[in-house]
Amino acid sequence: MNLRAMQAIYTFEMARTLRTLLQSVVSPVISTSLYFVVFGAAIGSRITEIGGVSYGSFIVPGLIMLSLLTQSISNASFGIYFPKFTGTIYELLSAPVSSLEIVCAYVGAAATKSIVLGLIILATASLFVPLRLEHPVWMVLFLVLTAVSFSLFGFIIGIWADGFEKLQLVPLLIVTPLTFLGGSFYSIEMLPPFWQTVSLFNPVVYLVSGFRWSFLGTADIGIGVSLGMTLAFLAICLALVFWIFRTGYRLKP
Repeated sequence: MNLRAMQAIYTFEMARTLRTLLQSVVSPVISTSLYFVVFGAAIGSRITEIGGVSYGSFIVPGLIMLSLLTQSISNASFGIYFPKFTGTIYELLSAPVSSLEIVCAYVGAAATKSIVLGLIILATASLFVPLRLEHPVWMVLFLVLTAVSFSLFGFIIGIWADGFEKLQLVPLLIVTPLTFLGGSFYSIEMLPPFWQTVSLFNPVVYLVSGFRWSFLGTADIGIGVSLGMTLAFLAICLALVFWIFRTGYRLKP
């Protein structure tokens, strides 16, 4: 493997985060803090506990997951789309760098940024509510798997998009609504039976549930099922990326 080429791409992408620190880190942290203030004041006063846990502590995993999904997609999609937009992707494709190395560099950088942001939000949450972390190893595992999976998904979106507006289409119209309806701010057990069944078709439910289990030790979905669904989504994204490079789908502007 051409480690120097991978390192160059990875370093460039990480440096871009430092150049846009306000947008990449500060803005998501402030937005998440506002969720704590608004939801804690508006809903926390009416729902004091869920499953024996304060409402503020209950929504921490969901808020981290919300930021993790959106930022992973945004970082990876913009990272690969910008070379297409400027035409520098020709140099990338003609360079002695394999498709695996390109994916590892771009997805690795996007996932790293998302994981760091998730940890910052976790630290910020500790200023607002008491945190419980029952299974720290599982928390890190779900954090990494989710960041990598949705960075791959963002990479796919960046290849598919033929305009800047399309980069935001899937995150805004599909991923964010699924996250809000995926139990980020409530337990699906609070829903009527029919809507509980409908919620099981939302893949984000399994991500949030597994991540919440690592914090609280309880979840709406069994940890094995949550992990299996996460790995399944990762496998689907890997298969799509493999197909993109095999066929050359939209790799050029």
